[in-house]
Amino acid sequence: MNPVPDAQLQADAGRLDATTLASLPAQVRRPAYDRAATRIGVVHFGPGAFHRAHQAVYLDDLLAAEPDWAISAVSLHNPGVRDALQPQDGLYTLALLGERPSLRVIGSIREVLCAPQQRKAVMSRLVDPQVRLVTLTITEKGYCLSRDGIDAAHPDIARDLASPEQPISAIGWLVAGLRERRERRLAPYTVLSCDNLADNGGRLRRAVLDYARRIDRGLAAWIEAEVAFPRSMVDSITPASDEALRARVSAELGVEDAWPVQREAYTQWVVEDDFRSGRPRFEDAGVVMSGDIAGYDRAKLRLLNAPHSALAYLGSLMRIETVADAMREPALAGFIERLMREDIAPTLALPAGFDPDSYVAAILQRFRNPAIRHLLAQIAWDGSQKIPVRLLGTIADALSAGRRIDRLCLPVAGWLRFVVRQAQAGGALVDPMDALLSDIGRDATGDAQRDVAGFLRIEPVFGALAADARFAGALRDAYAALGNGEPATVAHALTVAAGAPQS
Repeated sequence: MNPVPDAQLQADAGRLDATTLASLPAQVRRPAYDRAATRIGVVHFGPGAFHRAHQAVYLDDLLAAEPDWAISAVSLHNPGVRDALQPQDGLYTLALLGERPSLRVIGSIREVLCAPQQRKAVMSRLVDPQVRLVTLTITEKGYCLSRDGIDAAHPDIARDLASPEQPISAIGWLVAGLRERRERRLAPYTVLSCDNLADNGGRLRRAVLDYARRIDRGLAAWIEAEVAFPRSMVDSITPASDEALRARVSAELGVEDAWPVQREAYTQWVVEDDFRSGRPRFEDAGVVMSGDIAGYDRAKLRLLNAPHSALAYLGSLMRIETVADAMREPALAGFIERLMREDIAPTLALPAGFDPDSYVAAILQRFRNPAIRHLLAQIAWDGSQKIPVRLLGTIADALSAGRRIDRLCLPVAGWLRFVVRQAQAGGALVDPMDALLSDIGRDATGDAQRDVAGFLRIEPVFGALAADARFAGALRDAYAALGNGEPATVAHALTVAAGAPQS
């Protein structure tokens, strides 16, 4: 959603800002603190919808007790967020989606900057001693990563290495700020990635050190010794803002909001407790502080993402459109719950204090949320990349433990049937291996032995599992159980599988 032009907003009844905050309807929650008494302690790169619906909300919850952790939000490229929120004094509305939707005005962003146009202001914040934390939500591509460090061939990184005093990349800005703090003998800030990357803090640390060594080995040694890069995990479905959201929010507020955001009520943030210059009391706002971020990542990958993929492929075969619709199909919903509780959860080494039963119950409730229209067709994208990490690892662990894998193989077989159906109908298959998968799908005859053997030859997907007779046999059985992939056949296979005890 693009922000509404200022001229249009001025022609309307009014605009959300500090002067209109007190006049909002009573049911709209607003900041429970004096914003003027807060001080900026966090610089955030990438203030898109997810940050404003997630991390900024946690900090909003903390500012009444800890006023030193307000946010300076910095866009690395586009001025859109600044141009929308600056006239609103950084205020914006969060719409929480559920059976009882609600609105909340967030006040934790005190300043919005656009780095290419406000270089001095951004650098001033990075070297402000009050700033002790720099956070990022810039998506994986924004980090310009290689396997072991920085992608030096990336155009933004190449430019920054040539002119490190005028950075344009996130890594360039981080290092420029740290270099200036070192020269001024200031304590460094902690750098916290909030993007969904495995080992996000470790990968960011390696990239920053790689970049720093290329421009100043002394600086790199200082960063290595002094700067913390905590790992984290985040989770909350945040649909894109659109004009329908803006219209609904503005109607309920009685004033215009140029760029509201929306998300489901459920939210999770897990952070490694590795901060060198102090931190907010995140745990008071519901953040889980843990030394086992990888454990939480695994739990999310296997207990949330794997069932999502199962719903996508099996639900699509049943001609179902959304996740919530799929969970209203008894055969599919029953299968998914049993898969999670009896087949996936037992394979996990869970972090201390993690309650798998509560986590599964929360996920099932999220799946059933009618206010979130999550398309199965979209979740089905990129199956060749998702199936190995979401399902095949669990299957390998189950085999190592001597457990049955019948149910676990049904979603994988569902993906194969989905590929065959799309290929033979000439439908879209959004996948980096589209050409190969489509060839295999068009060549399929319906014979489980022949069709499954064709797919198992895709080494980047199945790897060593392809040679495991137990897996190949279970996958053939699951593929055969799905028959022609028609809804009634799939529903029958799911009903049978959900009723079959696993050992």
